This record gives sequence, C-alpha cells and structure tokens, in this order.
Amino acid sequence: MSIFRNVVFVAALTGLVAGLVLAAMQSFSTVPLILQAETFESAEPAHTHDHGAARAETGAPAATVAVHEHDEEGWAPADGFERFAFNLLANVVSGVGFALLLVAASELAGGIGSWRQGLIWGFAGFAVFTLAPGLGLPPELPAMPAADLWARQVWWTGTVAATAIGLALIAFRAAPVFAALGVALIVAPHLIGAPQPPSYETAVPEGLHHDFVVAVTVTNLVFWLVMGAVAGVLCQRFLREDTPALRSQLA
Repeated sequence: MSIFRNVVFVAALTGLVAGLVLAAMQSFSTVPLILQAETFESAEPAHTHDHGAARAETGAPAATVAVHEHDEEGWAPADGFERFAFNLLANVVSGVGFALLLVAASELAGGIGSWRQGLIWGFAGFAVFTLAPGLGLPPELPAMPAADLWARQVWWTGTVAATAIGLALIAFRAAPVFAALGVALIVAPHLIGAPQPPSYETAVPEGLHHDFVVAVTVTNLVFWLVMGAVAGVLCQRFLREDTPALRSQLA
C-alpha cells in the first residue's frame, strides 16, 4: 500500500507544480487571446455550439470536451480573479491526473532516474496528449466552428491511445517489426482524418487563431517538460526502491 501511496503523493505534488506553472503562463499568453476572440463571439446572435469549451477556455491538455453554450443566461466566471481561480483549479486537477498517468507508466517501464530522463518522459506526454491530437484537432477559440462533439471525442481518444502504444512499441521493443507497427499506429489516426466542421466560416481572424494555436502548443510543451522534470526529481527521492515491487504487483 505504501508503494501506491508514494505514487499518488509524487503525482499530486508534480501535478500541483505543473498546474501552477501552466496557469501562470496562460494568464499572459492564451487568456488574452481568448478574451479578444470573445469580442467576436459576443457580436454574433445567441446560439449553441458543441465545440470544446475546456480547450477554448484554457488551452489545457484536456482529455474530454464539454458542451459550450452561448446565451445571455449561461453562467461563466467573471473576468479577473474569479476566472483565474477556476482556470487554476482546472489546470491543477488536470495536472494531477496527467502526472498520475506519467508516473505510473514510467515506473512500470523501469522508472525515471533523473530530471533529464523526466524531460524525455514529459516530451513523450506532450507528443501523446497535445501534439498528435492537435495535428487533426487544433485548439479552438470561441466563435469558431467545430465538428460533432462525439466524433471529436472518439477521434481524440483513439489518437491518444494509438500514439501512446506506438511510442511504447518503438521505445521498449527491440524487434524492427514492433517499431514498424508503432509507426503505423501513430500514423493511422491521421490517415483516417479528424472530423471537420461543415463550414469554416468564422469571424475570428486567421492570425488570432494562429497565435492561439502557437500559444497553446508552447505552454503545453512547457507544462509537460516541467511535469517530467519534477516527476524525475521526486521519483528519484520517493520511488526508486519501490519500482521493482510496483512492477511485480501490477504484472
């Protein structure tokens, strides 16, 4: 039981640090762009979209997307401290969840021996949860069109799973056939193609969306690298002696 308690402790502390860093970066990178895009959204008639509110509002590496309704009675956090507080909470909760996946996966694979190895694992997490799905479903701003919610969720989940398995086959299997299979899994979702909206018409300027995609990508890269480095330091301190036992218990 102490092994799993240590894993949860390391993940919680790692996610807290990474979430705080992400929220701080978003306050001067993605949030101003979102506020600017909302001026175009408020100029449109009241309507309902099912595009990814979680990603549009924070740019965080969210695993799911929520329905985002635009109407005069819909609740939203007030600009300023309230909005920052909710964004911070969402980032910390997401950070803890992703850190738990990162720490558990790395321990099963032999553990993270240093902060440098942690950076490698962090970049792998970035590739799985941000880079690969973002190639087909780039982050969206308010007032932008989007494809069917369910179709996007299915494609996003499948892409994440295929990329994670593909990278694992390439990294941890020596036979060339496994490397070829890993590459095929990584490429497959993009050959299938992400669901696209019926129309691309939007009042949001192309340059604004481009800046938002770049900001989301860079902030998430830093988020994952910080997570990996912090996890490496904490794993070396709290989990090094527990790794063999953890692997045998979960085998």
